[in-house]
Amino acid sequence: MLALLRIVAMAIFIIFSCVFGLLLCIVRPFHRNNVHIIASWFGSMAKVIGVELVIEKAPEVNDIGPALYVANHQNNYDLFTLPAVVPQNTVSMGKKSLKWIPFFGQLYWLSGNILIDRANRSKAVGTLDKAVQKIKQKGLSLWMFPEGTRSYGRGLLPFKTGAFHAAKSAQVPIVPVCMSSTQDKIKLNRWDNGKVYISMLVPVKLSEECSVREHANNIHAKMADKIAQLDKGE
Repeated sequence: MLALLRIVAMAIFIIFSCVFGLLLCIVRPFHRNNVHIIASWFGSMAKVIGVELVIEKAPEVNDIGPALYVANHQNNYDLFTLPAVVPQNTVSMGKKSLKWIPFFGQLYWLSGNILIDRANRSKAVGTLDKAVQKIKQKGLSLWMFPEGTRSYGRGLLPFKTGAFHAAKSAQVPIVPVCMSSTQDKIKLNRWDNGKVYISMLVPVKLSEECSVREHANNIHAKMADKIAQLDKGE
């Protein structure tokens, strides 16, 4: 019964957030803070699924300016957890197929996020180049999931290098965002699903001495270690 109530509540929330979000985006399409505002709505839904978010940020993240945020991507519950820490002046990059989701896809695009065609390498590279230009010209930050897909309990998957190429081209630091494991730990029919820990680590400046792949591997190792710590409640 509790699971059914939560599913209904989430469905109603998504409908209303899409309606009001689309109205916001029609009034000010592609505004630099649309994503932050709408993300905060979704992040507030963590309580509805019985989760308490515990958020920590390295002091160096405050007032960092344009950056590229990379986060681990686990399952559909990410929609109600990670958005709680999306900073101002930040847009995300998502797969092109999102645009076919009624209302949500249009909201995702109109709010200023970037759609990428991963199946077409040349188009994907062109989209990354446009994202770099947004960072440089508009002073925006970019949020990406370097695993490229949800992990569904398989641990932190290998990173693709697109995010790191973009950060290097835009000359902005990488901010690793780590969230504790939620796969098989959130049960909609359980009232209290405990704490989910989200940690923004110290920004990493990408030096020219290391290759993009080396940077991706180094940050992957750092995030994997931190996620293991978060899973222990440390």
